[in-house]
Amino acid sequence: MSPRPQSGSEFVLTLSCPDRAGLVHAVTTFLVGHSGNILESHQFDDRLQNRFFMRVHFDVSDPDISLRELRTGFGPVAEAYRITWQLHDAATPTRTLIMVSKFGHCLNDLLFRRSTGTLNIEIPAIVSNHPDFEPLAQNYGIPFHHIPVTPQTKGEAEARLLQLVDELDIDLVVLARYMQILSDDLCKQLDGRAINIHHSFLPSFKGARPYVQAHERGVKLVGATAHYVTSDLDEGPIIEQDVVRVDHSRAPDELVTLGRDVEAQVLARAVEWHSESRVLVNGNRTVVFR
Repeated sequence: MSPRPQSGSEFVLTLSCPDRAGLVHAVTTFLVGHSGNILESHQFDDRLQNRFFMRVHFDVSDPDISLRELRTGFGPVAEAYRITWQLHDAATPTRTLIMVSKFGHCLNDLLFRRSTGTLNIEIPAIVSNHPDFEPLAQNYGIPFHHIPVTPQTKGEAEARLLQLVDELDIDLVVLARYMQILSDDLCKQLDGRAINIHHSFLPSFKGARPYVQAHERGVKLVGATAHYVTSDLDEGPIIEQDVVRVDHSRAPDELVTLGRDVEAQVLARAVEWHSESRVLVNGNRTVVFR
């Protein structure tokens, strides 16, 4: 595991804009002018959309140059090139709220990875529509919020969730097998900062017991998809996918076990990449600088 960046000295700049000559030169000139040294750089030209994407991880040798000064200094560059951008302290953990229902494999995996330092996230709260995982949250010292959801209380429950997001200054919401459909309004308010995970049988095997349906159809691949949440159910921009090969000898419960393993791994990678500002949304797709 690589060492974590030092707070206040390493930063990540991500940007996208219409493609044109001079973009890389403009960025590097800005960095040199602010005592910046590039540690890692990625770029992508989407020629179909004529759009440019870039991620730069850099450090600053001058201790008097702050994140605020960097943001202020990059403003004129962004305006000149019509750049959409974000600039973060690379060491600052992503404040992440995790939501879960009755399947805890993804939750448990994220908590373990956070506890071992493999995910640079901070988890101020776990939210669930069931009380099952409160003991697990307590084991990790994380506040647990049981917010039941019924057709009659759905609006109230979502309002409480948004209240927590605001009060706790949440950067990212992770639906770690949270089995409730979010309203269109909530999806819009969490646009670009909510990640969902599901099996990759969709749209073939919808509804209950998808692994049983897959077994009955004799599937040969079991997979998972992590994507940003949008009002189009399970159709947001995809961040990561993976599959594992299976055969006729696998019983339905074995498919479930394999599927949960893949789900946990795929979600963890998506959360890691998002927290490191490696994912840029490009319309209905993503650019992932791994």
